[in-house]
Amino acid sequence: MISILAITLVLVGAAGCRSKSNSAATAQESATPANVDASRLINADQQPGNWMSYGRTYSEQRFSPLKQINDQNVGQLALAWYVDLDTRRGQEGTPIVVDGVMYFTTAWSKVFAVKAATGEKLWSYDPKVPPEWAVNACCDVVNRGVAVWEGKVFVGTLDGRLVALDAASGRPVWEILTIDAHFPYTITGAPRVVKGKVLIGNGGAEYGVRGYISAYDAASGKMVWRFYTIPGDPSQPYESPVLEKAAKTWTGPPRKLASGGTVWDSVSYDPDLDLVYFGVGNGTPWDRHARSPQGGDNLFLSSVVALKADTGEYVWHYQETPGDAWDFDSAESIVLADLTINQSPRKVLLHAPKNGFFYVLDRATGELISAKPYTAVSWATGIDLKTGRPNENPQARYEVGKGAPVAPGPPGGHSWHSMSFSPHTRLVYLPVQETGFLYKSDEHFQKKAIGYNVGIDFVAGGMPQQPEVKKAILGTIKGHLSAWDPIQQREIWRVDRQSPVNGGLLSTAGNLVFQGTAQGNLEAYRADNGQKLWSADAQSGIVAAPITYTANGEQYVAVLAGWGGVFPLAAGEAALSSGRAQNVSRLLAFKLNSKASLPSLPPFTPPQLNPPKSIATAATIHRGETLFQPLCSPCHGDVAVGGGVLPDLRYSGSLDNDQWFEIVLKGQLKQAGMVSFDKDLSHDDAAAIRAYVVFRANQSLPQPASAPK
Repeated sequence: MISILAITLVLVGAAGCRSKSNSAATAQESATPANVDASRLINADQQPGNWMSYGRTYSEQRFSPLKQINDQNVGQLALAWYVDLDTRRGQEGTPIVVDGVMYFTTAWSKVFAVKAATGEKLWSYDPKVPPEWAVNACCDVVNRGVAVWEGKVFVGTLDGRLVALDAASGRPVWEILTIDAHFPYTITGAPRVVKGKVLIGNGGAEYGVRGYISAYDAASGKMVWRFYTIPGDPSQPYESPVLEKAAKTWTGPPRKLASGGTVWDSVSYDPDLDLVYFGVGNGTPWDRHARSPQGGDNLFLSSVVALKADTGEYVWHYQETPGDAWDFDSAESIVLADLTINQSPRKVLLHAPKNGFFYVLDRATGELISAKPYTAVSWATGIDLKTGRPNENPQARYEVGKGAPVAPGPPGGHSWHSMSFSPHTRLVYLPVQETGFLYKSDEHFQKKAIGYNVGIDFVAGGMPQQPEVKKAILGTIKGHLSAWDPIQQREIWRVDRQSPVNGGLLSTAGNLVFQGTAQGNLEAYRADNGQKLWSADAQSGIVAAPITYTANGEQYVAVLAGWGGVFPLAAGEAALSSGRAQNVSRLLAFKLNSKASLPSLPPFTPPQLNPPKSIATAATIHRGETLFQPLCSPCHGDVAVGGGVLPDLRYSGSLDNDQWFEIVLKGQLKQAGMVSFDKDLSHDDAAAIRAYVVFRANQSLPQPASAPK
């Protein structure tokens, strides 16, 4: 993994963009920084120029009432300013804007504050996450943003800390470790603040941790409550009565391997019902045979859960994928809306989890109102509205020696990339992923000290190398932007995408929808019919969601650009064919009739493969593949093809010398994030992995042209 680069911030401002003549701007800048409370968040629509919470409001709709930029003039949108970031890793954060100041995070959990009108740096904070902790991050060293409350900025760090910063200076006010550091937890999601409590979950399900969500007092950092999402050690007392009931849905011998259920992203809040909603992740191992041998629903995996905000007391749940075996977690965007359904007003919760179905739930009771597939689904034929359970396809249950091709695959039909709901069009704008996967149980699964513990045969699921087969599979891995009617449960319009992984969505009262793409563009569409109206070259793939705000009376659209996350790291050739060749991480801000521009990128010269000859036996190469796929591919790419973020090992200079063992077994590159794997690998194992990488490098060399006949 690459080293952290020195922090550099470069500002390019449009002519006149630094003017402070506007008296309102002066008043904003003199106000207490990040002076946000419950009243301001609940009444956020009265201050549309701010973006005070992750999804702008507690409802997480990611809709803005602003319309200075609209479907008639968006073609005049141009770059106003940009900030160069210090790392070429995934940028997934949503900026927060309060009273003329923008707060945002970057990879490695760093926090920045800049002037929203110009990008001028005010302060920065580096939590100094140990580089070696990156080995615990399934999906890159990303961070999705901050929360602000009464003069403080809150950030969760990759190594499990929750930090409160002074909004004026960026200095830490308090810090608390939210995890047991003996286990491979991470935090990549943004905190939420509800009634003076900072809510935060964590990740790590693929590595075998137990999930929970916690609430901390915003003033002191003291923990107020914690809700565990799955039962713990059966020999110990249950933390709550509902967990005792949940334990009955887990079967088999003592659950030494059973874990998962992390709350790694979405949290929403209804101030009228005083309920907090969150999505629960997948189980570990993914393979239910290993996790819960006699079956069972395994609550609260892959569920939406509602709790009382003050106490964390359970109120209701709805499980979307009972007994999940496909990594179909439910941690994706939870959007709250008021809709008229069957001529009756309903307070609903809208959810499009990874399993491919779009759910409409009553948010007071958890009652299922409707559910329809929003992408190709093969694991179930539909959802029974009477029972709320899926009509599961029995052929989707895999086992040792019997694989099951299933859609969606592990990336899901929709992942963390935020969806948006417009109360004007009554449509949800959804970044859809079209993928499948061959699931098969790992016959020799044993829990590892480092790396994935999902119980899946990744060799069976790897990209085949027969040219025609590979071409056909790559042609099916794509995505689209869908405008979805949640009342009629049908798609109204769509925009096809080359890649399954693209940015989150923003919709506005200007009849606009904004989305960034893996190919490196920020684009605008008419919200009512999907007509493309505008595009700007961001020079880097975008996975984050845009926001919009006002400064000095002008409306801006801003987005973090930077290619990364689990798909670019792990998807190999599918990722390599999706994103930009170069990855330049920046914060970009646009406004009407501006004149700034990005510097030209230097010419890109692809590296040349020059591997040593492959002389290992077929048996050694196969052994190396069985070790590489589950252990190395999550960072270095499926079948040893890097996706453009971390080093592609086929080009490694250590393939023909003993430095390979210094890196893999002795942690020579620990400070760059590449820890020692000596707890899981012997010297012969490391040699077999190298033999496999050498084989793949030779297999990837350009083939000589055929002689003319």
